[in-house]
Amino acid sequence: MDKEKLNISSHINEKLSMMCKKCNCLCYAKHFEQDFKNWTSNNNDIDKFIQDTQLSNCFANNALEWIPYDRLYDIKCITISKFDKIYRAKWIDGFIYEWNNVNQNWLRNERNMFVVLKILNNPTNMTLEFINEIITVPHKVYGITQNPETKNYMIVWNEICEKCNYICNAKRFEQDFKNWASNNNDINKFIRDIQLSEHDIYKVSKALEWISYDRFYDIKCVTISKFDKVYRAKWIDKFIRGWNGVCQNWSEQNISVVLKILDTSKSIDEIITVPHKVYGITQNPETKNYMIVWNEICEKCNYICNAKRFEQDFKNWTSNNDDIDKFIQNTQLSEHDNYEVSEASEWIPYDRFYDIKCITISKFNKMYRAKWIDGYIYGWCSENQNWWRDERSTSVVLKILNNPANVTLEFINEIITVPHKIYGITQNPETKNYMIVWNEICEKCDCICNAKRFEQDFENWTSNNNDIDKFIQNTQLSEHDNYKISKALEWIPYDRFYNIKYITISKFGKIYRAKWTDGYIYEWDNKYQNWRRDERNMSVVIITLDPANATTEFIDEIIEVPHKIYGITRNPETKNYIVVWNEICEECNYICNTEHFKQNFENWTSGNSDIDKFIQNSQLSTHSINYEVFKKALEWVPYNRIYDIEYIAKSGFDKMYRAIWIDGYIDKWDSHNHKWERRRKNMFIILKILKNPSNILKTKLYLEVYGITQDPKTKNYMMVLNDKCEKCNRICKAKYFQQNFKNWSSGNNNIDKFIQDTQLSNCFANNALEWIPFDRFYDIKYIAKGGFGKVYRANWIDGCIDKLDDYDEEWIRYNQKMFVALKSLNNSKNVTLEFMNEITLHYKVNLYKCIIKLYGITQDPESKDYIMVLDYAENGNLRNYLDAHYSILSINDKINYLHSIAHGLQDIHKIELIHRDLHIGNILRLKNITCITDMGLCKPADYDESKNTKNGIYGVLPYMAPEILQGQNHTKAADIYSFGIIMYEIISGLPPYHNLIHDNNLAIKICQGFRPRFNIKVPQMIVHLIKRCLDANQLNRPKAQEVKQLLSQWFKESSNMKNLNIHTELQKQIKEIEKIEGNLQISDAISANLGTTYETHSEAIYVSRLLNLNNLPKPVNSYDYYEEKDNIISLKSSVSLSLQVDVSQLTSEANLKVRKNIELKTYGVSASTGGVINSYSARSAG
Repeated sequence: MDKEKLNISSHINEKLSMMCKKCNCLCYAKHFEQDFKNWTSNNNDIDKFIQDTQLSNCFANNALEWIPYDRLYDIKCITISKFDKIYRAKWIDGFIYEWNNVNQNWLRNERNMFVVLKILNNPTNMTLEFINEIITVPHKVYGITQNPETKNYMIVWNEICEKCNYICNAKRFEQDFKNWASNNNDINKFIRDIQLSEHDIYKVSKALEWISYDRFYDIKCVTISKFDKVYRAKWIDKFIRGWNGVCQNWSEQNISVVLKILDTSKSIDEIITVPHKVYGITQNPETKNYMIVWNEICEKCNYICNAKRFEQDFKNWTSNNDDIDKFIQNTQLSEHDNYEVSEASEWIPYDRFYDIKCITISKFNKMYRAKWIDGYIYGWCSENQNWWRDERSTSVVLKILNNPANVTLEFINEIITVPHKIYGITQNPETKNYMIVWNEICEKCDCICNAKRFEQDFENWTSNNNDIDKFIQNTQLSEHDNYKISKALEWIPYDRFYNIKYITISKFGKIYRAKWTDGYIYEWDNKYQNWRRDERNMSVVIITLDPANATTEFIDEIIEVPHKIYGITRNPETKNYIVVWNEICEECNYICNTEHFKQNFENWTSGNSDIDKFIQNSQLSTHSINYEVFKKALEWVPYNRIYDIEYIAKSGFDKMYRAIWIDGYIDKWDSHNHKWERRRKNMFIILKILKNPSNILKTKLYLEVYGITQDPKTKNYMMVLNDKCEKCNRICKAKYFQQNFKNWSSGNNNIDKFIQDTQLSNCFANNALEWIPFDRFYDIKYIAKGGFGKVYRANWIDGCIDKLDDYDEEWIRYNQKMFVALKSLNNSKNVTLEFMNEITLHYKVNLYKCIIKLYGITQDPESKDYIMVLDYAENGNLRNYLDAHYSILSINDKINYLHSIAHGLQDIHKIELIHRDLHIGNILRLKNITCITDMGLCKPADYDESKNTKNGIYGVLPYMAPEILQGQNHTKAADIYSFGIIMYEIISGLPPYHNLIHDNNLAIKICQGFRPRFNIKVPQMIVHLIKRCLDANQLNRPKAQEVKQLLSQWFKESSNMKNLNIHTELQKQIKEIEKIEGNLQISDAISANLGTTYETHSEAIYVSRLLNLNNLPKPVNSYDYYEEKDNIISLKSSVSLSLQVDVSQLTSEANLKVRKNIELKTYGVSASTGGVINSYSARSAG
């Protein structure tokens, strides 16, 4: 629980560190700020200008960005302004419009959008006001780019509509003016004026366009008007509906259009005298005639409704009979809905029918039944510009129309005397008879319900017995639902049954069980025009039936148990009619799990009636369980379905075995395939011998038992048990790991045991390590060398284990192809004590958030060295991170990093461990957190180094406490001293003693009280904590918990600096320093004084190494250590101790400074003054 609280606290602090000080949340400005390190224009003025816009408000709705030039294409010069050339280009990415929390990235809009590029002649004058001055039209600025050839900086912007204040449709049209022309100025102006009136951002309502004539096809003259010829054509591109921001083009819709020659002396409304919609203008390249592109719309609806769509198609069909054409057209012209079609008939070519059969003779004529390939029209499909159809290959009735001249709906209703729906008219090409295409509908339902579908099929089957036929048909005619079937029976051909077996005899006759190939009908399938069936190959019961007594009541009498009847069949040999039925559960009133089990009783036996009864009783208790049936029902498990049987132990007096069960346990019934659905195939089980099977009926099961089996050799009955965890009494993660032990090996027993122990350490296995085959890594690249070995970066194909899939019991992994760090230990192929020590101690702190995560172990197949697989820190160690980003870090950022380190150190100390090699090279900066790594020298707090150290001490000298330099045992207080040096380094930005030789002389001075000094103003509270950490007396140093608590409080306080009611001491000290430094924030003040560069002495060594030190004095503080409030040691003490250092050991620059200060008696030398070149790049893995 404590670990959970600490992790939650760390997570909260991490989130707080990312919060914006203005709005107290993780706003857009913060997301931009976190990305500053990932881009630069290589011009400080431009970088600052862009960053200022991004930080200007929390929602960053006016933020600009740096746009790499290679994200622009199709760059063309379009004009020369009074300042410079202007270019138009396409921008691949589009502009930022909001943050995506899921993908942790910016969402962009209008990809491949048009933008304007304008050269920026004077980057130093960069302000929004200046940009507004040089761009003289209404505009929106997106960012700045640089032409890599000319080196010119360029503003990326777009003209916006003065009226709308954004890029509306009118602006989009205007941007495209240069891409088309009609070669007629009046037409150009006419089209453009209409386009410029489209100020909506979405729909286009009035705009016309210039349409190239080659975008039309199937051009046919349709009529001669009093003005000119009129043509109908298909338009490839379709008309404009609105702007598509994703495709950066106009959304379109396919359509048939009319072309009419344009008479420029008349208005369009004069030329087109019917209600219409105009799309644009085109020109016939041969005749040179300009033509209006338009379509007739419905006068009633004021758009192209279904009636108009039917009307446009009139020319494409004819019955060759004017009366029939007129009748059909009138029904179609009544369809003013834009979606559904309800009353329209259509002309149906006769070749769209098949299986045409005469079915009856009415008082008027013959009637036929046929299959209609296409099915009826029910609506319009805008996408495909065609009619939606339903019930393809549906059954319809064809009735001869003897008098086409009288064709009206009233006449048709008179000759078709049953309730019906008319689909259209067709003509038999041989007899020339016109025929009505229709279908009978249910009088009760007013549609084709299931009863009607059954009725249409009556002609396709017969039992050859009128009573049976009538009985079945009556049940089918009662099914008025349009979906589910509940009572209907069917005639079932006898050859649809197999595995027919006699089971018993009743007073009415013999009873058989059989498998039914097809399964029962449960609903109608509109798509395939057939019945859907369930439970194929289901088990059914059949019993002889006297046809004369074929009633539901009689059948209920002869079947004495609760049942469901499916239909009737006939044995072709005995000629007996047979009822097909199934027993249903009296309790559930359907075929529940108990019935499925019961139907299978005859197919198995244990050979012991007590065991059979025991299993059957458990199965008969599972009535309405939808899943996990195994929790109640046992089963007989054939022994040959079990393999890899291994003796494991005795349980009381009984032997127990572990084995694998091929089939896995029963979960639920699969009604479609008529069988049990099973889970966990090839699962691990425990087999426990059942000593006294005769007492099994009295047994109460407390374990999770799947079933019973029998060893055919020993004849022992054995319970098939769940291989549960003894700790948590279930199949936990630890159990899954255990069951997989035999499938992997590191090749070393110690490592195997260590990994297995981590996997078995707790039931949730949330700290389990794994053995990772080396071939699961790729793109392996060397990063650095440390004290014990090398570190590489690689991609891990599989990613780390997250959780178990509840269904398949497979491991679910996340972060596939994730970056990891591979840390090898030299000469570890024989598994050195150092390697086992490091992985063991790292594992102990592996769950803590501020310790780098260890995922597992692998082995280099060439060197055979074992390798730790760790989280990869994309920002490297904290020293590298400070070198790259120090100038943009705030005091709040630095306190946050220190808090994370203190948190990790507290976690290490809390479990009585000491790190023993804590330095900034062992602190890693991940994306959002700072972590401690390198537990190689970590030891228990009671470890006695004097008995185990052979050759001196090991570490990085500047971070080592004075007592450790003297060879004393490491303590928690020594780690605190190292932390104090890290505090100095993070706050100052400088490596400790970076301009001095790291040798015995420096160790002497440290023992004498020499400490690094700040050359910047630092809040006294922070200085005081560092002084306490660096106290020569280890008893005076604070505990890690106190340090962590102080930094946690300071982090909160420094996060809230914008609060006007500042009252904490730290906030006051920060404000005072900002005031002294000229109203700069502390990070800016430090940057101004320090810069981000420094010189490192060639013999200043920042990797762990063996140190041979001697003649060290007793550790003491400088004489005025705690009297100095503003720095770690006073200037006077620093100079005094510095002057005792051999001048030859200083860098030449530092030497001159010291000599100069001595001569002038000016105490200005510091242990950490800056230089000009950063030569520090050491990264440590040790």
